[in-house]
Amino acid sequence: MSERLQKFLARSGIGSRRFCENLIKANQVFVNDKVAIVGISVSEGDVIKYQDKEIRYTPEESEILLLMLNKPEGVLSSNKKQNKIPIVFDYLPETDSNYRWIAIGRLDVNSSGLMLFTNNGTFANFCMHPSSIIDREYLVRARGNFTPEKKEKMLSGIEIEGEIYKLTDIVEGEKSSTNQWFSVCLMSGKNREVRKIFNSVGLEISRLKRTRFGPLFLPSSLKQGSHILLSKNEIDSIRNYGT
Repeated sequence: MSERLQKFLARSGIGSRRFCENLIKANQVFVNDKVAIVGISVSEGDVIKYQDKEIRYTPEESEILLLMLNKPEGVLSSNKKQNKIPIVFDYLPETDSNYRWIAIGRLDVNSSGLMLFTNNGTFANFCMHPSSIIDREYLVRARGNFTPEKKEKMLSGIEIEGEIYKLTDIVEGEKSSTNQWFSVCLMSGKNREVRKIFNSVGLEISRLKRTRFGPLFLPSSLKQGSHILLSKNEIDSIRNYGT
C-alpha cells in the first residue's frame, strides 16, 4: 500500500493537505534522507522527516489511539515551550517514531479539565470539524450579575469580533455573594469562546473547567496532570455521536 505524501503528513497532524503540500514545495520535508517532491507516494518502511523529527509511515487503517488528559491550570495547550511554562505534552507518555500525539482542540492556559489526544490526524480532524456536531460541556465560576436577559443573549448568539458566539445550554448552579457556578454547553471550539461570551455580558470568569467532550466525561477519579488511554468502544462512541 502507498499514499500521497501530503495526505500522510496531514493524517499525521502536521496541518491541512494544502499546508503540507506547501511544506514539500519549500523543501522542508525529506523522505529516506532525500528532499521530497510534490506528488510522490510513501509506503511502509519509508522514513519521513520534518523539522528534524522522524515520522515513520503507518498505514491509514492502523489502530487509532485516544488519550484523555486532565489538564491542570497554568499549562499551555501547545507543543512548543514558552518562557519555561509547562505544556500539555509534558504530561503525555512518550511515543516512538511510528506516531506522535495530536491534540484534539485546545484549552487556554488558565482553563483546566478534559483534553483529548490521538495518533491519527484524520480522526482528530473529524472530532474538531463542525459537521461532526460534537458538543462540549464546561463548569464555570463567574462574578457579576446574571439575569434572564443575559441568559437569552448567551443562548441566542452574540456578535464578537465579527463572529457569532453562543451557548447551546446554560444551567445555573450554586451562588454566593460574589460568584455563581454554571454548567454550559456549546458546539464549536473557537478560541476562548466561553470566556468571550461571559465577558460580553459583563460576567468575569474566575474558573473554567471542561468536563465533557461529546459522549466522554472527565472521570472524577482522574487527577489533574494524569491521563488514561481510552477503549475502542469509547472511540466508536465519538464516531457515532450525533448520528
